Amino acid sequence: MSASALFLAIQANDAATVTDLVEALPDLLTARSPSGLTPLLFAAYYQRPQMAQLLMDLGAPVSAHEAAACGAGPRLREQLMSHPELLHQDSPDGFSLLGLCAFFGHTDLAAELIGLGASVDRPSQNTMQVRPLHSAAAGNHTELAELLLAHGADVDARQHGGFTPLMAAAQNGNLELVRVLLDRGADPLMQTEDGRDALSLASEEGHTAVVQLLTELNPR
Repeated sequence: MSASALFLAIQANDAATVTDLVEALPDLLTARSPSGLTPLLFAAYYQRPQMAQLLMDLGAPVSAHEAAACGAGPRLREQLMSHPELLHQDSPDGFSLLGLCAFFGHTDLAAELIGLGASVDRPSQNTMQVRPLHSAAAGNHTELAELLLAHGADVDARQHGGFTPLMAAAQNGNLELVRVLLDRGADPLMQTEDGRDALSLASEEGHTAVVQLLTELNPR
């Protein structure tokens, strides 16, 4: 019950309840959500940066991959100095440090990881098969996508289901990122395994500006 209360408090951005629960039961810092997330990763995935910082302040153990997800640069650097092999290791659910930075939009940390030799095209080691550029597109992080492209990321890489970064940007209605990807040579005619392209995905979501741009490129 206390673990459930902690995750609910994190989701609600309820700092007082999180503090009271953890101070009463410190072991809650290593509890797992029904989907297997630690409180720290739960806060990251629910976009609760203040809760993530609070959990760290309260003593939550921080793995390298959790540090990457939360943008905790000093903690990530410390772990990489002690264990440089972590740069090329994946999280228990299959994501690289760079992939996590890409999804959560930590551009400066991503640049550091690339400088250390992190692969910009390593797919996740799970069924999703997402590369860092897919993650940046899914998270709507245009600047981070530009960083990855500048370091040679495959603009038309496919993930599970045949989705490309352009499809993700179009589906999200991110016109700026759509333009960036097209300028880098993304193919707007590529299709998912079920036959949808970037234009159809943007149309399904009602993203008029993206639809207009893609229609001008490929009139139907």
